Amino acid sequence: MKKILIIDESSLFREYLSKKLNEFQFDILQGKNGLDGMVKLRNDLPDLVIMDYFLSRKSSIDLLQEKQSNPNISAIPVIMISSKVDKGKLLEIAKYGVKKVFTKPVKMDALLKTISSLLNVKLEIDATPCIIEAHFNDNILFIEIARGLNREKIELLKYKISELMELYQIKVPKVLIMMSNIELSSEASDKLSLLFRTVLEHTGAKPWLVKILTNSSFVKDYVETSYDFKGIGVTNNLSNAMDDLIGIRPDEFAHDDVVNEKFITASAPKKEKQESFQLKFEEEKVELTQNKLEALGKDITVAAVDDDIVIQELIKTVFSETGWKVHVYENGKKFIENLNKINFDLVFLDLMMPEMNGFEVLNHLKKNNIKVPIIIFSALSRKETVVKAVSFGIHSYIIKPLKPEMLLQKAAEILGANF
Repeated sequence: MKKILIIDESSLFREYLSKKLNEFQFDILQGKNGLDGMVKLRNDLPDLVIMDYFLSRKSSIDLLQEKQSNPNISAIPVIMISSKVDKGKLLEIAKYGVKKVFTKPVKMDALLKTISSLLNVKLEIDATPCIIEAHFNDNILFIEIARGLNREKIELLKYKISELMELYQIKVPKVLIMMSNIELSSEASDKLSLLFRTVLEHTGAKPWLVKILTNSSFVKDYVETSYDFKGIGVTNNLSNAMDDLIGIRPDEFAHDDVVNEKFITASAPKKEKQESFQLKFEEEKVELTQNKLEALGKDITVAAVDDDIVIQELIKTVFSETGWKVHVYENGKKFIENLNKINFDLVFLDLMMPEMNGFEVLNHLKKNNIKVPIIIFSALSRKETVVKAVSFGIHSYIIKPLKPEMLLQKAAEILGANF
């Protein structure tokens, strides 16, 4: 039996990958950090190492150097996985026997293909074309499914849900499953059941907190006649789905108070804090998110496209501790002019701006097939924002007023995702 060592600090990622590889009769070893991984690499002599680039206790570079100097383990192939690594570091690790580098979130079919090639074994998975995206906006979990249903990706979804719920500290979310462009038949019943069970079990949501957006008459009939799922709402209208989940509640608050508080407290002398459960939990959540972002390294470039100078300064202040480069633009036109000069890893985009607004920016990106992760800002109601965002294929939005912890969480969701 071939042995594979997985070294990654995300217990969720290790659990998922171990479970999946166990299905192919591999003997799986787990390293929870660089030091633990190195000990198991020396003692257990695996046939393959799958490791994250960002490790504590012993860095990935130190681990690779020690591996190379040890003749007993130097020839063991390595697959590197990382959220983001610049080209210089990629060149550095290439000389240490790293056979392949994958960017998180990992495409399982590509990873298994590489494992199959390196270990000379045949691995088969469900090849049904399928795209599944999951994002939190407010306390609603949006799950968008396109093309078809794939068992591997549905199983992966439960880990993505757990990752997002941990990031946002949401105990029980509302859920919108968007399957509007899929037509299914009775052949998909087992996969459909797996999907709905996965959502209900891993969100903890009751059926009435889950809505499905679909044009499929089969899905509608399947849900309505199912004992386990009949409480789930099914509609073919996005506005109706949003009405059921959150109602029409336009945001009437400006962001100035939140921004004011952020800047004043950031510059004021620190005083001894009073004990407050709510304050402590919120601070711990922000610190956890900040640590996750810092683990991505400093080679991240962010664009803040908003005509409000206070918003620009807020974004720069919020991300100042990460060491990331933040470029600010007062309108869409100036941002577009710099697209060919700078490779952005993340864009915060306001919808309402002079000269060239956010919708015009999105049109330009779509027309020119420019793909970059975008989080939109909106002063519209949540319902209106969802409808407009979906029409442009945007999954993540933040309703004003902006909160520092939400900016951090959204960035962590998009850039720091394992799944």
